[in-house]
Amino acid sequence: MIESLISNAYSFKDRFLFWLDVPRIRVTDIVEIVILAIIFYEFMVWIKKTRAWQLFKGLLIIIIFLVVAALFNMDTIIWLVSKILNFAVIAIIVVFQPELRRALESLGTRKFLRRLFSQDFFKNQEGRFSEKTTAELIKACYQMAKVKTGALIVIERDSALEQYERTGITLDSELSSQLLINIFEKNTPLHDGAVLVRGDRITSATCYLPLSDNPNLPKELGTRHRAAIGISEITDSLTIVVSEETGAVSVAYRGSISRNLTEMQLEEQIESIRKYTQKDNSEEKEAG
Repeated sequence: MIESLISNAYSFKDRFLFWLDVPRIRVTDIVEIVILAIIFYEFMVWIKKTRAWQLFKGLLIIIIFLVVAALFNMDTIIWLVSKILNFAVIAIIVVFQPELRRALESLGTRKFLRRLFSQDFFKNQEGRFSEKTTAELIKACYQMAKVKTGALIVIERDSALEQYERTGITLDSELSSQLLINIFEKNTPLHDGAVLVRGDRITSATCYLPLSDNPNLPKELGTRHRAAIGISEITDSLTIVVSEETGAVSVAYRGSISRNLTEMQLEEQIESIRKYTQKDNSEEKEAG
């Protein structure tokens, strides 16, 4: 059927649009384009969902710098790059080794094919959250603060947190203050570790986060606070911490921590990233 349509299209072109120089397209060419498009899409999704995204942006900056060096005939830099280029492929494989391993593992699972042919394949996965989620987060944090229940809540933004999500227990539940309070209740199976929030849903609990090794952090900060700062140093997520010792509420963002926040201050912090995300999305739609 497809071959017949292509043949009819070329017959029409030969009769009425003979002056156009259009290359012959076969069915195999269309299939090949579709396959390459899927591979490219999956590659970009893989990069987006891992730390490879930050590394990839770093590589792009280096490539742009090299293009500038070539345009202005910076011979010394070009010579150095030509000598290093032989080892560049090996270096990239070493740097991306954990991500490449996980990508190959995912190819061997049923999830890959299921997602490939599901209706969600072309959906825009947005991590935006509503005002209701903001209110529920604030309510839960300060109810836990009153009774000094420790909590660690990570709100995902552009940097994907899937690799940390895999270290915990999958929930995929609608976020509510009652659920958060129950999760962090002392001596319960899910209270230890971090909760990850994507959009209006809690994706995982009991997740392990990397600890910050910043030597300038105050000595009184415990493991929760160092984990909050650690994840904020390598991603653009916002992390809320409720201290088990003092009941103080803090927020870690972009490698720094704001401590002893009031309810209004916490709301301002959460709303700033929510509105910023919405503003970015609206600008992208206008540009499109």
